[in-house]
Amino acid sequence: MPRKSRGRQKIEMTRMSKESNLLVTFSKRRSGLFKKASELCTLCGADIAIIVFSPGKKVFSFGHPCVDSVVDRFLTRNPPSSSGTLQLVEAHRNASVRELNVHLTELLNQLEGEKKRGEELAKMRKASQDRCWWEAPIEKLGLQELEQLKVAMEELNKNVAKQAEKVMIMEAPKPSSYFVGSSSRVGQIEAKESGLGLTMTPHGYALGYGHGFQG
Repeated sequence: MPRKSRGRQKIEMTRMSKESNLLVTFSKRRSGLFKKASELCTLCGADIAIIVFSPGKKVFSFGHPCVDSVVDRFLTRNPPSSSGTLQLVEAHRNASVRELNVHLTELLNQLEGEKKRGEELAKMRKASQDRCWWEAPIEKLGLQELEQLKVAMEELNKNVAKQAEKVMIMEAPKPSSYFVGSSSRVGQIEAKESGLGLTMTPHGYALGYGHGFQG
């Protein structure tokens, strides 16, 4: 029997108590955060720096054009240098970074699409296994499945017996049929020899008259 889905539920915004769930959620949310930041840089040309410390005290960062330059500008409150050469280098670097961000965004979208496709395939595979549970090894079946299999086997046995009975009746030899004519003479035989032009007609015993064979 297929399980009923409870649908998508809202997650309560409280710290998770289970360590494994916490780490998995952090990894997924971090990737999503960096993806959104990359899209913002690509669409708007914004300079961004993100620094994240994981529950395990690991550091993850994302920056455009780079984390150091954005952090330095934030801490020193200094605008970027107006030197023509530096501006040219900065513009070239920004163009390269934007191109990489576009490529990264495309790859992330493809990865997200492949993940969803993999999830759908997994659901289809699970549904197929649920429909064909009788193909699994019998030692892996549960009590309910074994009871269903027993009923199905009994029904199959009845159907096979009925079909076998029909086949036996159809293939049984039929009794020979005898013809009894309306003539009073019994055993009248005519034999014709077309090659010699002869006709032999022996007459049998006539009922009620007592005569024998006639010459």
